[in-house]
Amino acid sequence: MDAQGVRTGSKPISALVVGLAREGTALTRFLAGRSVRVTVTDSRPAEALAENRAALADLDVRYALGGHPLSLLDGIDIVFVSPGVPPDIPLLVEARRRGLPLSSETRLFTSLCPAPIVGITGSSGKTTTTALVGEMLRAARFRAWVGGNIGQPLIGRLDEIEAADRVVMELSSFQLEFFRPWRGPLAEGLPFQPGGWSPPLAAVLNITPNHLDRHRTMEAYIAAKAEILNHQRPGDLAVLNWDDPVTRQMGQQIAAPRRVLWFSLGSEVPEGAFLRGGDLVLRFAGQEELLCSSGELKLLGRHNLANVLAASALASAAGAPIEALRQAAASFSGVPHRLEMVREWRGIEWYNDSIATSPERTIAALRALQRPIVLLAGGRDKHLPWDELADLIWRRVRHLILFGEAADLIASAMDSTRRAAEAEGAETATRIHRAGTLERAVELAAELAQPGEIVLLSPGGTSFDAYPDFVARGEHFRELVEALG
Repeated sequence: MDAQGVRTGSKPISALVVGLAREGTALTRFLAGRSVRVTVTDSRPAEALAENRAALADLDVRYALGGHPLSLLDGIDIVFVSPGVPPDIPLLVEARRRGLPLSSETRLFTSLCPAPIVGITGSSGKTTTTALVGEMLRAARFRAWVGGNIGQPLIGRLDEIEAADRVVMELSSFQLEFFRPWRGPLAEGLPFQPGGWSPPLAAVLNITPNHLDRHRTMEAYIAAKAEILNHQRPGDLAVLNWDDPVTRQMGQQIAAPRRVLWFSLGSEVPEGAFLRGGDLVLRFAGQEELLCSSGELKLLGRHNLANVLAASALASAAGAPIEALRQAAASFSGVPHRLEMVREWRGIEWYNDSIATSPERTIAALRALQRPIVLLAGGRDKHLPWDELADLIWRRVRHLILFGEAADLIASAMDSTRRAAEAEGAETATRIHRAGTLERAVELAAELAQPGEIVLLSPGGTSFDAYPDFVARGEHFRELVEALG
């Protein structure tokens, strides 16, 4: 590797970038700016990628859009894959058959980053926790960079990051799959680290069924998440959830000289952060300190207490003093698209929880809000169970408005759980409506909601049936709500 991050050998490196979304665009600029011959392929047609291509117009880049012909692999030294690209598409199957190394923007960044990295994964809560750790470190006067699975790809800021900084990364299971060791041959001068990698300070917040449309089994999903811990070195540290049986087992398999900090809502852990009555307590380096009371937090819901505890343990281990943790925890109001208050209109509060792409996250949102609710749910299913959410909807939601591909699945779950809810005394007065699109769902909600109620977009499914990501869906919801009246 040279000072710019890529060492060139006797011939220029040829890289194939699969997927021209945010990561692919940033990675293409980084590689092309370092004399790598870059070919970009995306299944979407050229007209759908006009904005991305315009951002790279000053670079010498070859494009193959609208499909992934296998001939693209001819003469290629390395393949960089965007996390949203399924690993079983024919192009990647053939790349593996040819013995080509597969990497990603995130993996390349971690191999070149000069600053310590805090990595955070989990089935839920990782975006809030990642953002809060960044705020805690900034309150401690560190220059903190936040990215990974949220925000802008950090590869484009690599030249600005210094060794004294802190980098906080949300890492999805899709991204972590590229952190496994590579055992095949490598061409000379590749920007690629063949060994496995895990951040020196890593957290697994929880493990519940998620992304089974991609990983197929829970075992495969857990294995992908475990990559954040598998390659830690002596002296590295893990922050894990004592209340989650999967993460507790992960921690019990970690031996000295690696360390484990725990966080818990139900137990006083030996070292880490925990809830005692209504107080959040930090126990670290042999000392116990009161962080704050739960009533001082702006974040809604019990699940966010766990996120604050995890963030406090991480930021403390990264060097932030207790005063910085208190300041950030008390002032932090959340991240966009996570229980985000959009506006009050005619006495009705409208909340954007577009980031809730699993039934579990919608459950957390419903439990965090106390007033009568009109719920907008749907999107694309991830092969996850809906029955627990359906049971809670019968008990908590006045109107359920369904949109997107998952509408039939959710309606079926509502039917199958109604009898059980009634047997336990629930009124099951929820009225179910079909909207088709998010636009129509907002229109229906405006007609049905009464003053004093909440309209909540918390889909429980991904956005990919109609939007490129949950951000685009949430922004569209905001626009629709702002346009009311």
